[in-house]
Amino acid sequence: MSSNSKLKIQNSKFPLLLLVVWIGIGTGLRLMNLALKSPWTDEFSTLTFSLGNSFTGVPLDQAIALDTLLQPLIPSPAAGIGDVIHHLLTESNHPPLYFVLTHLWLQLFPPPVNGEIEGLVSLWGARSLAALLGVASIPAVYALARFAFRSQLVGQMAAAMMAVSPYGIFLAQEARHYTLAMLWVIASLGGLVVAVRHIQRQKPLPIWLVLVWVGVNTLGIASHYFFALTLCAEAVALIAIVWGGMNRISVSEAMRVRALGAKNAKETEEEETDAVENVKQASLEKGDLFTPRFLLPLVAVAAGTLAGGLVWVPVFLQNSYGGKLTEWIQGDRVGLAWLSPVFQAIAAWITMISLLPVEASQLPLVIASVVVMVIFFFWALPILYRGLKVQRQRHQNTWLFEVFVWSAIALFFVFTYFLGIDLTRGARYNFVYFPAVIVVVGASLAACWENKGKTAVVLIWLMGLLSGITVVSNLGYQKYYRPDLLAPIIQQNSQAPVLIATTRKTHVQNGEMMGIAWEFKRQGLPQNPQFLLAHQDKNPKTSTIALQKTLATLPRPLDLWLVNFHAPIELNGCVQNPLSSLAVDGYDYKLYRCEK
Repeated sequence: MSSNSKLKIQNSKFPLLLLVVWIGIGTGLRLMNLALKSPWTDEFSTLTFSLGNSFTGVPLDQAIALDTLLQPLIPSPAAGIGDVIHHLLTESNHPPLYFVLTHLWLQLFPPPVNGEIEGLVSLWGARSLAALLGVASIPAVYALARFAFRSQLVGQMAAAMMAVSPYGIFLAQEARHYTLAMLWVIASLGGLVVAVRHIQRQKPLPIWLVLVWVGVNTLGIASHYFFALTLCAEAVALIAIVWGGMNRISVSEAMRVRALGAKNAKETEEEETDAVENVKQASLEKGDLFTPRFLLPLVAVAAGTLAGGLVWVPVFLQNSYGGKLTEWIQGDRVGLAWLSPVFQAIAAWITMISLLPVEASQLPLVIASVVVMVIFFFWALPILYRGLKVQRQRHQNTWLFEVFVWSAIALFFVFTYFLGIDLTRGARYNFVYFPAVIVVVGASLAACWENKGKTAVVLIWLMGLLSGITVVSNLGYQKYYRPDLLAPIIQQNSQAPVLIATTRKTHVQNGEMMGIAWEFKRQGLPQNPQFLLAHQDKNPKTSTIALQKTLATLPRPLDLWLVNFHAPIELNGCVQNPLSSLAVDGYDYKLYRCEK
């Protein structure tokens, strides 16, 4: 790189200032409208368990007041970290690290003293931890890309794309553990890069790297069990690079790298160093890698990580809630349903760099957004591919990250099609390889920038910025549940006292109803409904009986709203009332008027 822009980016102060700009933009996007979207059932789990509270105290099979349903969201001064861990491990299927951190974080945010949600946990406070961890991913991915490619430019491009990525912003605006797990993914990938570099230099992994890498991997598993998929993909990538990719960079390619830059550019010196290392490793015999001095440190990393992960196996197996809480991603496929995971996966990949208002209420805007996104990707993909081809010739780590990403994607489809667990249904699970995608995109954009493609790079980044604004404006990546729409519908259609009933298998259904209750309080709606959580076991009629018994105790007239009620409906003295209201995401609802 010999252009003025290259010289500027090499200035000792300019890269730092530029990184601060990306961090500032990313922070603004992640904190903007942070409490705008209604909390959904998974977030209610985070809030309840992080407070050290439990769902078991909420009565079942009887009518309860709105405030009783929201009781788990009231902070308790007596609850401590031990309560957080106990309730989480006995009622949920997640490891405790993030929830413990949230418990400590929420001490900084006392419950609101004014407003309709007075006394309840601060939603903004809970989400802000995930948001700030998401902000931390910007300098983290910069450091990873900068280190892996020995390129300031690649680091800046990766940071710029992470700052505006609609997918990254979506994860950061939920009170969930994905941004914390994503930081561990970035750190673990850093360990992978260091390991490959040591192998290329015919040096065994140092003890410090083994210990740090094992520590990072252990903390990653303690943040989210799906972090194990990251580790599996890293293992595949390491084996593929060591076994099949050691001789990819030829001497002529290395000389081409050397010829690229200006004589006095620091980054060119680093590229030359990288090229020389790649040439040196080309003569490395594969058999040399299977000697104890190479193998033992890698075995130590694998064994230490395995030990750190196996700690959670007994906890997971003894938890009776585990299978029930994951039923939504399990099940048989029929006909065209076999293709749905492919389209679900593609949709998630697209949103990593682009998402216009496809969930807006105005149909013309939705159609225009889809058309623009399609045009954008047909234009951008060839540009990104050409940049990637250039980087493949320069840096072996391009192949490393590509193999890692494709290995992770392959694992997703193995789980989906062979194990019957459709991981593609939850876009958030792509956190296991999302940082690597951003590094690959950053590397491609860096090559485009160098090869007179600055306008294209700017346009791609601006599309990312518009996409980030789409997410924070609730026009894309809307929550899976929309109680903010259902609560007004109930208010508008009911003048009599209201009972909202649902079938209850796990605390997921608690969260569905808590969302409605939360919105009644937040919006200040005058209706004060009661709720029924009708326990459901293998015999669905247990919920039917609970509903009948509850109705027998309540005065008439009464408006009965059956919301996500999955049991036979056998009612006496109640007549279904037709509704003209639109469908509401996450809620299947019916209104019955009970006069007798």
